[in-house]
Amino acid sequence: MKTQEAIFGCIQRLLVEVFEIQPERVVREADIYKDLDFDSLDAVELAVRLGAETGISLQEDDLRAIRTIGDTVDILYQRGNA
Repeated sequence: MKTQEAIFGCIQRLLVEVFEIQPERVVREADIYKDLDFDSLDAVELAVRLGAETGISLQEDDLRAIRTIGDTVDILYQRGNA
């Protein structure tokens, strides 16, 4: 079982290290498409990397629902604790 804080930390680390996002931009309210300039391929890559890191897979419907980093944390937390 992963906490929301642990999931956020994993997302934060990946965004900074892999996607070269400045740490101060990685906040729960950040829109991954508008604020972080992601496209759909970036979102899929993030989902794959998060699955490998957390052991929690995101479904296609999840990817459509995600807009913010907070959405990502919440969905991973729900999937991991279902």
